Amino acid sequence: MNSLNSEAFTLFGQHILWSDMIGNLFGLAALALGWRRSLWTWPVQFLAGLILFGAFFGHLTGSAGKQAVVMVVALYGWWQWQRGKGRGEDGHIAVRFATWTERAVMLGAAAAGTVGVALLFTAYPTLSWDPWPDAYIFVGTVVAMYAQARGMVEFWFAWLLVDLVGVPLNFANGYAFSGFVYVIYGALVLWGMRDWWLRSRNGARPVLEGAPA
Repeated sequence: MNSLNSEAFTLFGQHILWSDMIGNLFGLAALALGWRRSLWTWPVQFLAGLILFGAFFGHLTGSAGKQAVVMVVALYGWWQWQRGKGRGEDGHIAVRFATWTERAVMLGAAAAGTVGVALLFTAYPTLSWDPWPDAYIFVGTVVAMYAQARGMVEFWFAWLLVDLVGVPLNFANGYAFSGFVYVIYGALVLWGMRDWWLRSRNGARPVLEGAPA
């Protein structure tokens, strides 16, 4: 796995690591599959986490631990979408807006989780290279994946909030490829948000008797 942490190439003066490139490309593919509401989004997300876990394990314990949590959430997402409940008429997962209670719970969990993880990273500096922003991105990613697993349109809003911090943070810390990928994430998030938003409205609209499906 040490080869994953070797340099792949240099871009605009930034050294791109194989682990950074491969893991983020799989993450990008997982997001695109999530937009299409494909069940394959979860295995691809799990594989991205597995690659980064292998790259970080042994020398970046905090980063490896974060990827382990991502893999667990990916397994939950696979199980949730595989169950069949809430599927749309087209055979894919049905999407919806979260209730106000669900939004409050996710916001509360995100806030408390960010503070808790940031304090942990601060107490153990070897776990993170930038405790508070790193905790925000990590917890935001988990919340976004949870919302995606539940078929909530808010999944895209959570990803957008992660992107707003992830792009400058990755560039500032030398993870140029991650920064570029987060920019592409932003574009996919906007398209995916529009698609899921429209599908949620169509799904909530009653079908009149005799009207074409």
